[in-house]
Amino acid sequence: MTNRPTLFLVDDDPAISRALASAGQLLGLPVLSFSSAEQFLRCYDRSQPGCLILDIKMPGMSGLELQQKLIIEGIHLPVIMISGHADVRIAVEAMSRGAMTLLEKPFRLDELLAHIRRAIELDAERRASQAQRDQAEALWTQLTPKEREVLELIRAGKINKQIATDLHISLRAVEDRRARLMKRLQVRSLAELLQLPPPLPGRDVANTLPPGS
Repeated sequence: MTNRPTLFLVDDDPAISRALASAGQLLGLPVLSFSSAEQFLRCYDRSQPGCLILDIKMPGMSGLELQQKLIIEGIHLPVIMISGHADVRIAVEAMSRGAMTLLEKPFRLDELLAHIRRAIELDAERRASQAQRDQAEALWTQLTPKEREVLELIRAGKINKQIATDLHISLRAVEDRRARLMKRLQVRSLAELLQLPPPLPGRDVANTLPPGS
């Protein structure tokens, strides 16, 4: 499986799939076609970037049902819905579940290409943001509970003297903990520290360092 953004097609009509594949090829994208939602679910690797063009009405699992399944499984692949006879209710349902758009057949090639480009861009942005968060989370786990206390007060906007008063410790102790946590988080300034994504709520901090750190 390539790491290049891929255009995933799920449509039970071979003629439509071929037309959609041609659009992907115009954009220089690898294309993978599936004749059913079930086949797509069996084959898709969530680490694979790209976007999904999904027909709403198909035998077996419908496009809307597949869209809901992806939501449940935490798969955030951008979805472009297509339909030959979409009504307002279906359109609203698809969009409320996060579809980028719903295109009614026959659709214009330039319109389709524009939506595919935006979907690929959105997926890249989401994956970059998630990678940044994953990296930050890995760094958060290196902090000791005492360093985490200082960090939370820094993020609350308090200066060292205020932190020392709140924690009933010396100013020197605050400075030491602040220096250590910044080193562990690989930041060199307060601005860089505050730009890090905050730790997820409820995330335990692994303290593998000696007591009193």
